[in-house]
Amino acid sequence: MLVVMPGPGTGDRGPGGEAEATAGSMASTGAATAFPGPRSPVPSPGTPVPGPGFALVSGVRPRTLTLETLRPKAGERFPWSGHLGLAQLSRVLDKLLAVKTSLVFTNTRAQAELWHQALAAVWPEDPATLALHHGSLSPRLRNEAEQGLREGTLRCVVATSSLDLGVDFPAVDQVLQIGSPKGIARLLQRAGRARHRPGEAGHVVCVPTHALELVEYAAARRAIARAEIEPRHAPRLSLDVLAQHCVTLALGGGFAPEALLAEVRGTQAFAALDDATWRAVLDFIEHGGSALERYPDFHKVVRDADGVYRVHERRVALRHRLSIGTITSDGSVQVKFLRGGGLGSIEELFVGRLRRGDRFQFAGRLLELVRLEDMTAYVRVAKGGDGTVPKWMGGRMPLSSELGREVEATFGGDHQDPELRAIAPLLALQERLSALPAPGTLLCEQVKARDGQHLFLYPFAGRQVHEGLAALLALRWGRLRANTFAFAANDYGLVLSPANQAELDQAGLHALLSPAQLVEDLTASLNLGELARRQFREIARVSGLLPPSLPGKTPRSMRQLQASSGLLFDVLSRHDPDHLLLHQAQREVFTGALELDRLAATLRDCAQRSLAMHRPRSLTPLSFPLWAESLRGQLSTEDWKTRVQRAAQQLEKKHGR
Repeated sequence: MLVVMPGPGTGDRGPGGEAEATAGSMASTGAATAFPGPRSPVPSPGTPVPGPGFALVSGVRPRTLTLETLRPKAGERFPWSGHLGLAQLSRVLDKLLAVKTSLVFTNTRAQAELWHQALAAVWPEDPATLALHHGSLSPRLRNEAEQGLREGTLRCVVATSSLDLGVDFPAVDQVLQIGSPKGIARLLQRAGRARHRPGEAGHVVCVPTHALELVEYAAARRAIARAEIEPRHAPRLSLDVLAQHCVTLALGGGFAPEALLAEVRGTQAFAALDDATWRAVLDFIEHGGSALERYPDFHKVVRDADGVYRVHERRVALRHRLSIGTITSDGSVQVKFLRGGGLGSIEELFVGRLRRGDRFQFAGRLLELVRLEDMTAYVRVAKGGDGTVPKWMGGRMPLSSELGREVEATFGGDHQDPELRAIAPLLALQERLSALPAPGTLLCEQVKARDGQHLFLYPFAGRQVHEGLAALLALRWGRLRANTFAFAANDYGLVLSPANQAELDQAGLHALLSPAQLVEDLTASLNLGELARRQFREIARVSGLLPPSLPGKTPRSMRQLQASSGLLFDVLSRHDPDHLLLHQAQREVFTGALELDRLAATLRDCAQRSLAMHRPRSLTPLSFPLWAESLRGQLSTEDWKTRVQRAAQQLEKKHGR
C-alpha cells in the first residue's frame, strides 16, 4: 500500500486558508506524494505461517490513498464537542456534487438516518439519486442501494459499516467519513471503497464534528504512513458456538467425538480446548448438563451404539434449523407499511416509548405509527413535521488503542500537520490553561466549577476502557472517605465528580491507579452478576438453550426472552454453578464489556507515567466534552444540547474566542 501524506511547506495556507486541507497540496493538481506503507518485508503469497494448514496470502500491487480534511475557515467558530457534524452540511454537499458518485460513512445508524435526512432537505437533484444503507434496513432496501452503486444510478449513499467490507463499487469516486474514524484499519477500509479500479488512487474526505477530531485525522495519517494498523483478535473458546456446531453435524449425518475433537483443535479458536471442557460440551448437547438433564427439551443428540452422535427427533431438528447462526441482537420490531413491503427493524425498547400517531425517522422516511401488533410496527408515511430518530444499542464505538496512542503523540508533537495548524488557537488555549497531553505523561486536571468539583484524567485508551476505569477509581477513592461519585467517559479520558469535596494529591492518585487487585475491585464496583445475566441471554440463544419462535407463531418479545434466559441463569447458578455456559458468560463480561486485558494494560501504563496534575481556573478544550457528557444523566428542564451550547459560548467569550 502507498499512502499520500501532507508535505510540510507544500503550499498549504494553514488556518484560514482553503476550506479543505488535502493530504498535500499536490493532490489538487493531480500529482501525489507517495509514502511506502509496510516498513517490514511482506511475505510472498503462500509463505507458511505458524499453525498447521495455514498460509499467508498478500497482495503486492501498490495503491495511493489521498486523505483530505474539511477544516474551519478563518474566523469560523468550530464546536468544542459534538458527534453529528451537520454544521458542515453545505461543504459536504459541495463535495458530493463535485463528483458523480460518493459514499458517506457514519459511525452509527442513528447518525446515518440524520445525515440522510439533512442531505435530502437540501438535495438539488432527483431524490431517487440519494440513498441510505445500514444493517437495520430490510434486505430489499439494502440491495437496491448496492445495485444503484454498481450501475452508477446513485449520486450518494449514506452508510454505516454495513458497506465497509466485502463489496466493491468501481463507480464510487470518493468516500466521506463523518466524525472520528475510531480506528486506523477502519479508515483505510472505508477509503478503499472509492475508485476501486486498477491503477487508481483511493480518496477519502474526513468531516470533523468538533475541533479535536482534526487531531485524530492527523494522527491516523501518521499511523497509516508507518503501516501501524490494529491487530484483529479472534474470539477463543466460544463454547456456545461449538455446541451449535456439534448439533449441526449431528443433524447432518452424525459425528464421531474423537475425530471432531481433533478437527476442532486444529482451529485457532479452539486450539486450547481441553478434554474436560470437551466432555462438558458433549454432555450439554446430550443432556443439557446436570441441572437440566430431567427436562427432555434440552436433550438434543443421542450417542448411538456405534459411538456416533446423531439427532433423532424431528422437533429438535426443526428448532435447531430455525436457530442456526451466531449473530444476536436486542429485541427488534419489524417496521412495515399498512399496505406494502417492510422497511427493516428497530429495537423494541424504542418502539415501546411510542404511542399511536407518533412520528419517527427511519429508512430515510418520516413515518407515523399506526399500530403495534405481534412484534410488528405498522406505519404510514407522515406528511410534514419532524420525528425522533431511533437509537440502537451498541451505537458507541470506542477509539482503538493504537489510534489513541497516536492521538496523544500528535498532541505532544510539533503541530505541523495542516489539521493542527487549523486549530492552533485551541491548542494554545489548552496549553495556557493546563497542558497538552504527551507520551510518557498522564495529564490530570482538577477543576472547581459552579456545579461542583471535577477530576479529569486522560489515558487515551478509548471510551469502553475509561468507563471501567472510572468505576474502579470511584470505588477506590470512596474507600478513602465515604462519598458519592458521578462519572462519565469519552475516547480521550474520564471525569469523576464527588458529591462532597474531596482532595486528592499526586501520591493518592497514583495509588488509585494501581493494577493490583483489579479483578476483585472491578467485581466490587460493578454489578457483575447482572452483566453476566445479560451476556448469558446471547449465549443461551446461540447454544440452543432458548428455542426460537416457530413459524406461524407470534414472535416472543424481549421481555419474554429476558424472563426465559433469566430463569435459566438462576437455575444454573443455583444448581450447576460450574456449568460451562455460566463460565463463558462471566469470561465474556470481563473480555468484552469490561475489556479486562486493555484495562489492565492501561493501569500498568498509567503507573509507569509521570503524573502532570493541573488546576485550571475553568474547563479546558479537553475537559469540556467530558463535562458535557456528564450532563446527559442529570435532570433539567433544558435539553442537553441547549445547556452545552450555552456553556460553550460562555467559555469562548471568557477566553476570547
